[in-house]
Amino acid sequence: MDARPAADPAGLGLGLGAYLLWGLLPLYFPLLQPAGPVEIVAHRIVWSLVFCALLLTAARQWPALLAVLRSRRSVGLLTLAAALVAVNWLVFVLGVLTDRVVDASLGYYVNPLVTVALAVLVLRERLRPVQWVALGFGAASVVVITVGYGELPWIALTLAVSFALYGLIKNRVGRDVGAVPSLATETLVLTPLALGYLLWLGSQGEGHFTSAGPWHTAALVSAGVVTAVPLLLFGAAARRLPLSVVGMLQYVTPTMQLLLAVVVLHEQMPAARWWGFGLVWVALVLLVVDGLRAGRAQRLARAAR
Repeated sequence: MDARPAADPAGLGLGLGAYLLWGLLPLYFPLLQPAGPVEIVAHRIVWSLVFCALLLTAARQWPALLAVLRSRRSVGLLTLAAALVAVNWLVFVLGVLTDRVVDASLGYYVNPLVTVALAVLVLRERLRPVQWVALGFGAASVVVITVGYGELPWIALTLAVSFALYGLIKNRVGRDVGAVPSLATETLVLTPLALGYLLWLGSQGEGHFTSAGPWHTAALVSAGVVTAVPLLLFGAAARRLPLSVVGMLQYVTPTMQLLLAVVVLHEQMPAARWWGFGLVWVALVLLVVDGLRAGRAQRLARAAR
């Protein structure tokens, strides 16, 4: 907890902007068809690097990027982060293009619970009783959906675990590396594979960069902006808002994705899914309430010193 004002209008606006843009992604990726998931992610990587290069030039942050590249620790951690975010992007795009946006939204609801579990398994933190109860509800939701729906919600679990691990690694390098140099390093690591794949597709006559018309080409190029802008908005908001506010704002994205899936994309919501989501929502309410109480206790303890 920190002393940054919870009601900072600029911070709230930036944070909401980031999560609203992420929430709209299920409407964006279908526009990139007939390109498949791997081709879309490859374009997302390449054009994100181009956009980052423009930002580094405009902000005169090339020395910061070079400093990151000279650090073996930073490059190693960001390479691992790049692999995780690539998996996250690929599974999310696959979920959107195969009419599984509901599963994707579940993944981002479950993500905070996985983060708490990582705090125990990796960071050896001790959880409060309410946090253990929340984890129990989260595990129960996966069981209910698996039994009722007939298959493990692997898209949701992959998204939750990959993004939680990504967040853990970014937390380790975040104090030393700025948002733009960090994203530039991640995309720089991934670009040789992505560019090689796109060139191979083109050589086989199976690429779609120029074969589906100029508007489709422009949409593929815009993937870099669509990727980078929400990340930059989020980074700016995180510097202006308390972590408790950022934590509550994160539920905007999966809520939007769930509403889009059910109302706009007309995906099915069997009873097992509703029960599973209900258990996750109970777990999240417990986490939020417990976090607010713990933060209030810490502030009172500091004030009493």
